[in-house]
Amino acid sequence: MVQTGGMRDGDDEVPSQVQMSMLKGFDVSEITIADLHCHYLKSDFTVEDYTAYCLQRIRTLNPYVEAVIETNPDALSIARDLDQQRASGSAIRRLHGIPVLVKDNIATKDSMQTTAGSWALLGSIVPRDAFVVRRLREEGAVILGHANMSEWASVRSKAYSTGYSPRGGQVRNPFDLRKTPFGSSSGSAVAVSANLVPISLGTETDTSIIGPASIASVVGIKPTVGLTSRSGVIPISENLDSVGTFGRTVRDAVVGLDALIGQDNDDPFTHHSRVAAPFMQHLAGRNALKGARFGLPIKRCWELCPPDCKAVAYEMLQFIRDAGATIVEVDLPSIEERIAPDGGWNWEHGDADKSEWTVVKVDAYNGINAYLNSLDQTPVRTIEDLIEYNKQNAGTEGPHPGELPAFSSGQDNFHEIIKTKGVKDVTYHSALEHIQKQTRENGIDAALSYTDPDTGARSELDALIFCDRRGIGQQYAAQAGYPIICVPIGLDAKGMPVSLSLQHSAWREAELVKWASAIEDLRNVTLGPRATPRYRNLLAKNIPIERIA
Repeated sequence: MVQTGGMRDGDDEVPSQVQMSMLKGFDVSEITIADLHCHYLKSDFTVEDYTAYCLQRIRTLNPYVEAVIETNPDALSIARDLDQQRASGSAIRRLHGIPVLVKDNIATKDSMQTTAGSWALLGSIVPRDAFVVRRLREEGAVILGHANMSEWASVRSKAYSTGYSPRGGQVRNPFDLRKTPFGSSSGSAVAVSANLVPISLGTETDTSIIGPASIASVVGIKPTVGLTSRSGVIPISENLDSVGTFGRTVRDAVVGLDALIGQDNDDPFTHHSRVAAPFMQHLAGRNALKGARFGLPIKRCWELCPPDCKAVAYEMLQFIRDAGATIVEVDLPSIEERIAPDGGWNWEHGDADKSEWTVVKVDAYNGINAYLNSLDQTPVRTIEDLIEYNKQNAGTEGPHPGELPAFSSGQDNFHEIIKTKGVKDVTYHSALEHIQKQTRENGIDAALSYTDPDTGARSELDALIFCDRRGIGQQYAAQAGYPIICVPIGLDAKGMPVSLSLQHSAWREAELVKWASAIEDLRNVTLGPRATPRYRNLLAKNIPIERIA
């Protein structure tokens, strides 16, 4: 029975019902992939034991955080098979016996559903595992279940409660359950933060990996578009979508990313991949920071960073300087054109021939319709069908403005998407070319090319560092299709997580892995391990969810 005593706003005592951490005498709450493999090799516990532990933790905690939409009924059987493989002398693969949750828009050809959080796809049958799921299975992972998400990856409505889906409910921030989990991959991020699984997969079109990771105190990696395959993933934009990983440490997130990489004939974007994998070889300690040179984009980025966040970030930046790095102020030349003066996240910003939304609408029409037509036993084949389904099921799907608190604007984005009919016209191509040029050559690449104001010498910086909760700098990486990694660095005065995110040009994941792992190591030495959830307001069930300043 849930006890309400001690659950007042702001209390720091972790509720007893979420404290489960011991497995056969070992504390596994913050356990890493490497440590799990050590325990398996020493027979301290089995894959089946740990998988059962994760399932029990989901049963205990998920009713509060609503991060998991469905668990795999075959998970324990898969775990037993992996134990038998090891007992017979098989080598341990990089994800052997590691329970993984995948976002509910990533297809699994098994006993589970893949629905993007919508009741409309319940009972539909996918043709095969998504490419990335197949790679996980080949590397020995236990697909433990599907993570909850913003329905249709936030593309159906303009005004909505982030992390809400009719099928899965409202994903809640484990640091304060009244607050936003901040992005469509929120279930994947929260599940790792709350120690339901060691790693998870998410997808990002625009900030949907980095946003949830940064506010849940976990590492998130959104790779260059084309590094990981999107086949079998319910799409939004062929030009922006990317599959990435969440972990409690950089190492674990990188292990997961390494497992996903591979060229896929069903995703032509992967044929352009220039991979320096495995990225594990680029992990570094804090000493690597000596001599590094980072840029801080100031205008409409750091200058708009909330004061509570900035105070935490500036302390970490000073530690980075003390470790021997140089940090200089830079600007993204296109920032005033790409980002509104208030810095708010907005993929509709700009005229039609300069707007990200112009591209997304057309891509979404073509991509979602193609995906729906690949399914068996589904009543919906087009976005027009989805709109009609939502009208016929208004009580759960809220198709009209004001009908459902979670979707206060109804399904207005869907209506705009179908008007395009998927036609890649002159305006579409102009918008795509514009957003890529402005965020690449006139954005990230330009800011990385630093000119010393005293000497005039020009050189490339090692990375750009951002800190924000509005998606400002994060939107640049999304529209450019460039990689981004975030690392937790502490809590603000209100007890909410603060992270630094690092960006570079396309295919420069190796450098970002190096600097992110070095900063994480420095944080561990100077400030301690990542902050873990406190579950304030455990009984909160507000919808729509509250934003965070």
